[in-house]
Amino acid sequence: MTTIIEVAAAAGVSTATVSRVLSQPDRVAERTRRRVLEVVAALGYRPNVAARSLRTARAGKILLTVPDISNPFFASVIRGAEEAARDAGYAVVVGDTRHDTQVEEQYAEMLSRREVDGLVFLGHRLPVSLTPLLARLGAAAPIVNGCEYSPDIGVPSVHIDNATASSDAMEHLIALGHRDIGIITGPPISPISRDRLAGAIRAAERGGLERRLHVRAGDYSARSAFEEARHLLDGNVTALFCFSDEMALGAISAIGEAGLSCPGDISVIGFDDLPIARYFHPALTTIAQPKGLIGRRAVELLAQILRGAESPVRQVTLGHELVVRSSTAPPPRNR
Repeated sequence: MTTIIEVAAAAGVSTATVSRVLSQPDRVAERTRRRVLEVVAALGYRPNVAARSLRTARAGKILLTVPDISNPFFASVIRGAEEAARDAGYAVVVGDTRHDTQVEEQYAEMLSRREVDGLVFLGHRLPVSLTPLLARLGAAAPIVNGCEYSPDIGVPSVHIDNATASSDAMEHLIALGHRDIGIITGPPISPISRDRLAGAIRAAERGGLERRLHVRAGDYSARSAFEEARHLLDGNVTALFCFSDEMALGAISAIGEAGLSCPGDISVIGFDDLPIARYFHPALTTIAQPKGLIGRRAVELLAQILRGAESPVRQVTLGHELVVRSSTAPPPRNR
């Protein structure tokens, strides 16, 4: 088995330089880094992760907590996070918290016990047990929030501008001629849901339609949207804006059960652009957010903190896109 001493000798550098190339490559000159990596590849060197962890008190792992792992939205986020973690030399431990504060605290203990080096959480709550750590370390605390954005938490975050994205969705419906629009939100406690509702209301206000909005709260699941859509269809709505694609698919199912068609009678727009969105019938108009990039950038932020970056980026706002497909159309005249 090739040793680090042999790699250093072949590359003409010290063992410390080899170690630095493999653990903190941005701190090594590009020419030296390239030469070391060429030797590593040629000799087939594999660092002893367990021994390195003992010497540096690094676990070599980061924790990624997900509020609902059954939600297909998070699959792409997790994939992006894992790719970035591998690039940075970390493994990922995924925890499904199921929106349960006790489960969130149980996973947070892994960071407190140093079983993981850092935490990326995709929900809207920072576990209470981590508050002292955040107060003590401040910007050096190895904690990053992904997807959600709540400035009061005080940790770096990667997200899109949910209010603007929601406004874009509403303006699309208004431009088609819709005036009575139903909105199925996520849980009111969610900052994402609140931001999306605020953006939708602002767009309606610009069109003088705020009094013609019909708002119901779901939980991002198809089941909740199916039930809420049934209530909204009793009114005069000609379009439904759902705060997730999964809810949009549930709403379309409710439209069909009511003997109506989408978009012939009711237009539907979702949010997220899940892979199934383009293959559903009708293909779903939605807001696309860069799911994989959210995961990747969140881990990259965490890696900066773990490397001791003097001025780590605090907030990253990524772009979104309105993807128009066949689930939205002008409203029928008879409604």
